[in-house]
Amino acid sequence: MRVANNKLLARRHWGTLVEASLALAAASAATRLLPFKRYIGLGARPLPAKKVMATPEIGRIVDALGRRLPFRAVCLQQGIALQWMLRRRGVEAILHYGVQLPKPSGEIRAHVWVSVGGQVLIGAPQHADYTEVAHYPAGSALPLR
Repeated sequence: MRVANNKLLARRHWGTLVEASLALAAASAATRLLPFKRYIGLGARPLPAKKVMATPEIGRIVDALGRRLPFRAVCLQQGIALQWMLRRRGVEAILHYGVQLPKPSGEIRAHVWVSVGGQVLIGAPQHADYTEVAHYPAGSALPLR
């Protein structure tokens, strides 16, 4: 399977690909069926005691897969799925929620991105155009800028 940068997906990533598919499907369903406070809090569960290393590869897999699925998986669903996957591995992943002030058309735009240790794994570089209004889990990290 090919992903971003036209590199072949290594066999060692196939399990992550399956996990990302399931996480994206669950995030897509959650954003349709649950109230905002409920689904946004799902990714803020406590971290397991054992910490493992996060890799940007997981973010790239979620991003690439999110653009190819037959159901809606935009930045919100991709961000929730990635945060779930990383926190399940014991990584302090922060989901950031930002907005853009209305343009002359009057449309307010929103964007979600996920960071680990100040590095944006998904949702960049667009996140720089948005003002962060919240991050989850709340109180876990300073806003990026």
